[in-house]
Amino acid sequence: MSVRVYIPRDSGALSMGAESVADAIAAEARRRRLDIEIVRNGSRGLYWLEPMVEVATPSGRVAYGPVAAKDVASLFDSGFLTGGKHKLAVGPTDEIPYLKRQERLTFARVGIIDPLSLDDYVEHGGYRGLERALALSGAQVVEEVTASGLRGRGGAGFPAGIKWKTTLETEAKQKYVVCNADEGDSGTFADRMLMEGDPFVLIEGMTIAGLAVGATRGYIYLRSEYPHALRTLKAAIAAANASNYLGENVRGSGKTFRIDVRVGAGAYICGEETAMLESLEGKRGMVRYKPPVPAIAGLFGAPTVVNNVVTLATIPIVVEKGGSFYKDFGMGRSRGTSPFQLAGNLKYPGLVEKAFGVTLRELVYDFGGGTASGRPVRAVQVGGPLGSYFPEAKLDVAMDYEAIAAEGGILGHGGIVVFDDTVDLARMARYAMEFCALESCGKCTPCRIGSTRGMELIDQIIADRDRAASAALLRELCDTMTNASLCALGGLTPLPVMSALKHFPGDFGLSGEPT
Repeated sequence: MSVRVYIPRDSGALSMGAESVADAIAAEARRRRLDIEIVRNGSRGLYWLEPMVEVATPSGRVAYGPVAAKDVASLFDSGFLTGGKHKLAVGPTDEIPYLKRQERLTFARVGIIDPLSLDDYVEHGGYRGLERALALSGAQVVEEVTASGLRGRGGAGFPAGIKWKTTLETEAKQKYVVCNADEGDSGTFADRMLMEGDPFVLIEGMTIAGLAVGATRGYIYLRSEYPHALRTLKAAIAAANASNYLGENVRGSGKTFRIDVRVGAGAYICGEETAMLESLEGKRGMVRYKPPVPAIAGLFGAPTVVNNVVTLATIPIVVEKGGSFYKDFGMGRSRGTSPFQLAGNLKYPGLVEKAFGVTLRELVYDFGGGTASGRPVRAVQVGGPLGSYFPEAKLDVAMDYEAIAAEGGILGHGGIVVFDDTVDLARMARYAMEFCALESCGKCTPCRIGSTRGMELIDQIIADRDRAASAALLRELCDTMTNASLCALGGLTPLPVMSALKHFPGDFGLSGEPT
């Protein structure tokens, strides 16, 4: 009987040599005439251990990592196919504290199944949500989503149920479901992990959305930097079509739903939903005026549900288990779980799915292990390149939409980037303005011109040219960008700048104590 060996084909693992490890393990098994079955799974999200190799034993899966090709012969010598001891042994995968302390709902199968095996997906609970959805009316499905309290995980945190209800109640001959997979925030990789590690859960979520609101077509708008996700999604969509989970008469329901993938061209602004819709229509990616909102007039002017990958991938468990089950997780108006992505200067970077309410300090220290450099944590940016910088003294804030907002920040896509005490926050603030200037679609003046003037003002402050007056003018400029920009790119760029000024004035050469 063959032994099953799991080796990730996740992009992060591949970047660390997973392909050469897989080749080496296959070659060594042949040389020793051992019968093994290699399964290319997704990553568990413990990126400091990648490539992490797992072996299926009678008592469960046992992990080893990080494994290099040169380690393979010694792994075989130590009897790793039966869970033998080795310097790279991590122990039973399910007992790894980093994983054991999580609440994995959306990411329950990621790293466990073969991403391209529909049978494996179904065997691990896949398509139960669709099965239940087909037994309900569209309005009943929308009610479950509303009752769950699920909010958009792409950054805005808008209630998914309200979007769906609006599209459902808008009369039209054609409706669409669009998945925003243009994951462009620094320090974020949850969407990619899902698409590469459990693509069927996204397909199932989109199918439920389409059948619920009366849409017959779905599009995944994928960022161009994700070629591995593209191949995985295309293969999974083909498998779903072949098994009647997509196409005409889905599972005998009499309803049609099809999904296509469209690849962007590298513009950050296309992560904004209306710019993404413009790009999907073959136009330049520029922000649209709202209203009308996409739920009423979206793709090609038709009612369109627009959600990001994590939101749609959460739908199957919400519908299968019921809205009340999902709502039991979280706090306040932030219900359920969220994937928090730990990056930057950390000992243990990776993905942590926890219920809302976990503190930033817990994520940075209990999961992340503090800085990789061993130096003190000085700043943590939450919410991508447009997110605020939190000083060490503010890390007890709860990861909750409203709690983060009360501290002048945004939760965004759940990206967390850690910096030690060598960081210069004045230069990081300048980078925020530079990023906005480079990525602006140019449609509105506050964003297009304000970001360039912002860079100039920060340069003047750093160079000590009329520092106090330049700082006052920078604050006024940020106020204008916040209140007059057409979309979140210009509207949120002041957050990292103002938080750096507030908490780290010394980096700008300004007087005042950090708060």
